[in-house]
Amino acid sequence: MFQIELVEQCKTNDRKAQLKLYKQYCDGMFCVAMRFLKNPDDAEDVLQESFIKAFQRIDQFKGEVTFGAWLKRIVVNRSIDFLKSKHQKTVELNEGYLHLAEDEDWTVEDGITIEQVKMAIEELPDKYKYVVKLFLLEGYDHGEIAQILEISDTASRTRLLRGKARLKETLKDKAYGTGS
Repeated sequence: MFQIELVEQCKTNDRKAQLKLYKQYCDGMFCVAMRFLKNPDDAEDVLQESFIKAFQRIDQFKGEVTFGAWLKRIVVNRSIDFLKSKHQKTVELNEGYLHLAEDEDWTVEDGITIEQVKMAIEELPDKYKYVVKLFLLEGYDHGEIAQILEISDTASRTRLLRGKARLKETLKDKAYGTGS
């Protein structure tokens, strides 16, 4: 109940309430931004922009999800926008050529660390990396990923499958010492 009251106070532009919400969520949202950006300065910039945007648009928050979930989506979108702006060259994928394959259980070889998985995710092409991160690390479903990345559900599923397949190959190479 306390959080709802804080949000309502923020809707009246109450600076103390905004500061309380900021303090409550800044560390967690910084971690979300860092998972995408890998640079504390960039993550801090995106975090600040995200809070500014959240407070500017707080009237749009209807309470259908928690404030934290609503804010996290803003941070994720801002992080992706930041990465896109840094990588002006993007390869468009023709959605018409995507074919959905069955998803198999996904496991990694013994001896692979979480850090190796995270590093391997970073090596993926952007079109796969974002879907893999949003699905595996952030816990979004395909409908949410499709909205965030402005692609179809089918494209989200296909990119996840292809991204996981590439990830699995990279990790298999690392497990057997044939990778870089």
